[in-house]
Amino acid sequence: MRFISRAILPEVLEAARHYPAVVITGPRRAGKTCLLRHAFPGARYVLLEDPDLQARARSDPRGFLDELRPPVLFDEIQNVPELFDYVRTRIDQTPRKMGQWLFTGSQEAPLMRGVSESMTGRAAILQLLPFSLAETDRVSLILGGYPEVLAHPKGRTLWFSSYIQTYLERDVRALLNIRDVATFRRFLALLASRHGQTLNKTDLAAPLGISVPTVGEWLHVLEITGQVILVPPYFENFGKRLTKSPKVYLGDPGMACYLLGIASQAELDRSPFLGPLFEGYVAAEILKSQINQGRRKELYHFRDQQGLEVDFLFPNRGGGVWMVECKASKTVQPAMARPMESLRTSMGNRAPSRISVVHRASSSAPLTHALTPGIEALVVGDFVQALASRKKRKS
Repeated sequence: MRFISRAILPEVLEAARHYPAVVITGPRRAGKTCLLRHAFPGARYVLLEDPDLQARARSDPRGFLDELRPPVLFDEIQNVPELFDYVRTRIDQTPRKMGQWLFTGSQEAPLMRGVSESMTGRAAILQLLPFSLAETDRVSLILGGYPEVLAHPKGRTLWFSSYIQTYLERDVRALLNIRDVATFRRFLALLASRHGQTLNKTDLAAPLGISVPTVGEWLHVLEITGQVILVPPYFENFGKRLTKSPKVYLGDPGMACYLLGIASQAELDRSPFLGPLFEGYVAAEILKSQINQGRRKELYHFRDQQGLEVDFLFPNRGGGVWMVECKASKTVQPAMARPMESLRTSMGNRAPSRISVVHRASSSAPLTHALTPGIEALVVGDFVQALASRKKRKS
């Protein structure tokens, strides 16, 4: 697959102009190395996967670094986090030289410990997620956004199977002392069946015969390594009794489809999971847009104890809050806006600045924008493009 420019590229280049080091984290195979090698073609590339190379870097880090002339790109730095201390010394010797040390890492927890302990104030830290629909129209519910799946869609089943095996054997075992890998695999499948639901750790623990704290630990690792999205409840208090549990989604819709045994678009269209999968797809696109623009991840859901529920609320770049309801249907009706109308009324002067029903596109239906007064209908592609816009929307 030809190189597709990543939306985060301007943020990466800007970071390299203001920091001596740039660290790119994110899930395995999301395209971190490809991004940095494209952005900095003159940088010396060092892959820290080879055991012999790791041994050299650990036994004689100063001699190892002496052989390299910056700029240098260290790929998979989590394998030798000790290098951060020695790179910090070199940064402090020439603090005005920017963009000289580039790092990628897949395991955020140990990687972040090394950065926080050694590189505070010296490194910009950015996260890269799989492709967004704003970056390429190859992204879909059934394929997801991982570059290799988009490049070879016929091999998606084998790729996801291999990815899970690699992820289990390398990332998860490096972070957790998991003895029963088969149970963890069943946990992933069970989690996929709860895609889009309110998180209930007891409900996940009981069928597997594991403890609730263990479920919490596994979810934490899945979240920090970019495999799971937890969407907390909206925190504003306006006189309603709200549920306090987050909603849980697999981070990549293609991975979720694979774990649910959905192998084709026809199967997806008939699946009872279509609605939750589409909802998770939209959630991932919202977070990707925030991360790619160098913003904090801020995404919430709303549900009160009377059953009023709205899928997502998040900060609107034009100011205020953007409220979104997701509908996998290709036919949009005014009744779909009623939960958001009710919540807007309850919020009073804190009402959202933009309200949208996001739905799947149809090849035959006319485009509909105004659904009810103050509420628009957007096909998912138009919604994603609106998210990706770096210009503030005029009110």
